[in-house]
Amino acid sequence: MPVDLAVFARAPIAGRCKTRLIPLLGAEGAAALQHALIRRTLQTAIAANLGTVSLWCASDRQHPAFIACSQQFGVKLVSQCGADLGGRMFHAFTRLCRQRAAMVIGTDCPALTATELRTAARALLLEGNDAVFVPAEDGGYVLVGLRQAVASLFDDIPWGTERVMDLTRERLRRAGLRWQELPPLWDVDRADDFDRLCASGLMAETNSEMN
Repeated sequence: MPVDLAVFARAPIAGRCKTRLIPLLGAEGAAALQHALIRRTLQTAIAANLGTVSLWCASDRQHPAFIACSQQFGVKLVSQCGADLGGRMFHAFTRLCRQRAAMVIGTDCPALTATELRTAARALLLEGNDAVFVPAEDGGYVLVGLRQAVASLFDDIPWGTERVMDLTRERLRRAGLRWQELPPLWDVDRADDFDRLCASGLMAETNSEMN
């Protein structure tokens, strides 16, 4: 199932990433967590064995962490381009969907597995859907896959709020698109999310990256 996979990531710069976790972890600790989550997400994306995996970088494509990931995982580094998250995702899809379907994921959901990525790819390619999503428990989504770039899905969305997935469903219906949703997953944004990460068993790998 050839589906290109774009991993969206913010550079792990202390004070500029995982800011809602800084009171708990400190600026350096939050940046270390961001770095660990980037690596984990790339491992998952590559393990899915779907197609080309690329790392779409925000803030600084030349950040040493991005360079190291490119060398270790063999992924291409691409700069995110757009005024907001929606613009950046739409820009990515316009590039990725020229020849085949694509999926975009972030790095905030360590619970996302290679199996779920393959299930999403099947929904997109083998089940006649125009789009596929993995909703987030907080009202957003952690994965979006499309056969073609659709601007209305990304324009004027209040990113980072609990309304994101509901508004996206409205846009999908208006556009007459057929889509499938996988079961929702949780992401790591706040202190209680970090506690959940620690209790999940996923923290063993993440701890090794942070230390």
